[in-house]
Amino acid sequence: MKLVVGLGNPGKEYEKTRHNMGFMVLDALADDLSLDFSKNDFKGTYARLKHPDLDEDVIFLKPMTFMNLSGDSVSALASYYRIDPLDIIVVYDEMALEPGRIRLRKSGSSGGHKGMEDIIRKLGRSDIKRLRVGIGEPEHNPIDFVLGVPKGEEEKKIHEGIDQAKKAIKDALLRGFDHAMNAYNH
Repeated sequence: MKLVVGLGNPGKEYEKTRHNMGFMVLDALADDLSLDFSKNDFKGTYARLKHPDLDEDVIFLKPMTFMNLSGDSVSALASYYRIDPLDIIVVYDEMALEPGRIRLRKSGSSGGHKGMEDIIRKLGRSDIKRLRVGIGEPEHNPIDFVLGVPKGEEEKKIHEGIDQAKKAIKDALLRGFDHAMNAYNH
């Protein structure tokens, strides 16, 4: 079984903010794959996919713990379903990438992202696959920036990044993470 985690914050007030890129990518996948995020457990909401082209099920999880405690939800679900951390992909926002760019990596530090940091801490390892969606660097306060809503050209670029991220996740599930890295990291 595989697990795709989209990071974000629950609640209407955070819905379209830069910090909710993970939720937005999973919502885009839900539209394409007819996912139903109606299961509520493991401190999150999730959908399970039985895809005819995959030899195993995929769970798509949105932790409802708020960003900084995302590891609680991920570790609980992964433990219950016995999902190997090497079969997890985490999707989240990245300030070090310009809006609309995506980057896939197999391991590494959290890069200062509190949600990813908590997942690494709770799973006890840093070799967790991740897909980062660029939101750009803030001019001033990073907290206000990530909790802000992009507008105009920035919003358009971010939506292009969400579309690319959606395609990269599908590619990673069907053809492997290495294939997706080669196809989308440019």
